[in-house]
Amino acid sequence: MQLPPAPPLLRLLGLDFTSAPTRRKPITLAQGHRVGGLLRLDGVEALPTLDAFSASLQRPGPWLGVFDLPFGLPRELVQALGWPLEWLPLMRHYATLSRAEIRATFAAFCASRPAGAKFAHRRCDGPAGSSPSMKWVNPPVAYMLHAGVPRLIDAGVTLAPLHAGDPGRVALEGYPGLLARELIGARSYKSDERARHTPERLIARKDIVEALEQGRTRLGLRLKLRHAQRDDLVADASGDRLDAVLCLVQAAWASTQPGHGMPPRLDSLEGWIVSAPWSATAAA
Repeated sequence: MQLPPAPPLLRLLGLDFTSAPTRRKPITLAQGHRVGGLLRLDGVEALPTLDAFSASLQRPGPWLGVFDLPFGLPRELVQALGWPLEWLPLMRHYATLSRAEIRATFAAFCASRPAGAKFAHRRCDGPAGSSPSMKWVNPPVAYMLHAGVPRLIDAGVTLAPLHAGDPGRVALEGYPGLLARELIGARSYKSDERARHTPERLIARKDIVEALEQGRTRLGLRLKLRHAQRDDLVADASGDRLDAVLCLVQAAWASTQPGHGMPPRLDSLEGWIVSAPWSATAAA
């Protein structure tokens, strides 16, 4: 009796994104696979250009990845600007704008609003503790959306739950800071500035890695690392490699959750950050 072929192993991805990658500051891609409650890190790869990022999206599935960039804009902002109220036409419109046009448009929106409420927020921002996706500085997540989402669409990837593409290549929006804060609170663990590569941040990265290996998160997973991998994650003072791995952990969790762990009802324009807590009120 011939047994049927085993189903292909689901490849898991975690990606730390930058809208202007270089060899010194690349997009960082972590890859792994899950066996029960254990997540094995297979490797971490540097993507020094946006074209390299696009090429990585064409790798055959099945894979599921969590990407650290926003997939949507706040509905309040979109309505105020008179932009399309359906996700794909909105993203197509957004892609036609230059960064200067985005900055000027969003700055004008903020200038018309009272102090303390300059930015519009998505419903997932509060539960995730994330920056508003219209923010163009510190961090420039509006530019990350502008650089990343059109490339995901053009690659034919599914952006769950906003856009149906190849069911074997599925991207979810993630935020590594959500998981990092669960493990070390408000302590800083990374910086791109060499002068801020402090012993305190090094200890914080060690604490995050140790907690991930011991499975001390609400996601119920233990990260399996080789000694060299552990040293590499701790030594990277930028935190890019660790952020990619934090996204990988979120991907491993989402891979076994109904609907990837997304709320049963969410804003089809804004999307949701995977593993962010939600309530019936927040997701309505």
